[in-house]
Amino acid sequence: MEAEKTVRESFARIFGGDGDIRCYFAPGRVNLIGEHTDYNGGHVFPCALTIGTYAAVRKRDDRKLRLYSENFPDDGVCESSLDGLVYRTEDGWANYPKGVINEAAKRGYEADVGFDIAFYGNIPNGSGLSSSASIEVLTGEVLRDMYGFDYDQITNALIGQAAENAFIGVNCGIMDQFAVAMGRKDKAIFLDTATLAYEYAPIVLDGVKIVIMNTNKKRGLGDSKYNERRAECEEALHRLQSIVNIATLGALREEEFERCKHVIGDEVLLRRARHAVTENARTIRAVEALAKGDINEFGQLMNASHRSLRDDYEVTGRELDTLTEAAWEQDGVIGARMTGAGFGGCCVSLVREECVEAMTRAVSEIYETKIGYPPSFYVVSVGDGPRRI
Repeated sequence: MEAEKTVRESFARIFGGDGDIRCYFAPGRVNLIGEHTDYNGGHVFPCALTIGTYAAVRKRDDRKLRLYSENFPDDGVCESSLDGLVYRTEDGWANYPKGVINEAAKRGYEADVGFDIAFYGNIPNGSGLSSSASIEVLTGEVLRDMYGFDYDQITNALIGQAAENAFIGVNCGIMDQFAVAMGRKDKAIFLDTATLAYEYAPIVLDGVKIVIMNTNKKRGLGDSKYNERRAECEEALHRLQSIVNIATLGALREEEFERCKHVIGDEVLLRRARHAVTENARTIRAVEALAKGDINEFGQLMNASHRSLRDDYEVTGRELDTLTEAAWEQDGVIGARMTGAGFGGCCVSLVREECVEAMTRAVSEIYETKIGYPPSFYVVSVGDGPRRI
């Protein structure tokens, strides 16, 4: 495989090719529906992809850590140590694996010696396909295998989430890390983020392709309005709790929300909460539709999801709206919506196989005319979770 070859060659060039060098992979993910519901205790429906992040790694005989990414060659080698791991702005991407090593150690999974590691990812950076969760779960898998730690993949996901929350400073929910860690080929994960109860649902898309449409507008979660949206939902929840006994917005059904929404008393907070409640309901209905083989209803719910993210949650922006709305106009497009945190990144669409080429050509033309630069398109497959390769 080309990506595995790339990471092995990178490691040999930077660190030398001798000794016990092991290779690992963790996927990226796309969320089919259920956006900004994970930190609100709702349901999500992501799947792992066959693109992701690769690592080549070799233990050292001291406490040093040396980290290199072929995606950021100009950054050179980031040197650190198992002792005194701290977030440093200048370490950039390397803070993600450092954070995982730090969180694992806090839970008693402490490496006795350091390692040299080279990464290479074929997930577009800043695309919203979870390159950050991919490198976190990958690092957790490296620790698990190299040092014989006995945690399972759900714990791996929780370590990755804790690293992003506490070390990186992004108050994300569990969905991204869970989808990456628990991925299974040709299946999506129907996850209740309040309880971590989950089930696998077959993605049977006869004659239909999953097409990722990348705005090519970069965004970083930390400097987006992500934490602000989470705080707004927490405030709306706090106000609702004065009259209804709920732990999360995801616990509210739509009709209950309509009955008690007046207590929120703020139009912006009301819209944020309405998105969380209705998106949770859409996700449940979408999974039911897929189980019945009704791909058209699934597509309609995807479209409704985007409208809610645009109007109530306000996390789409000109680029994502232009891409999605252009896709809606094309023959063979069953559904399309933004995916990920928003403010740039990607849309996910379900497109009839025979229409993919015409759709991408037409959407690209519309987008470039309006935005000034072209989007990118990826026809993706649903893949497995992390593993040694």
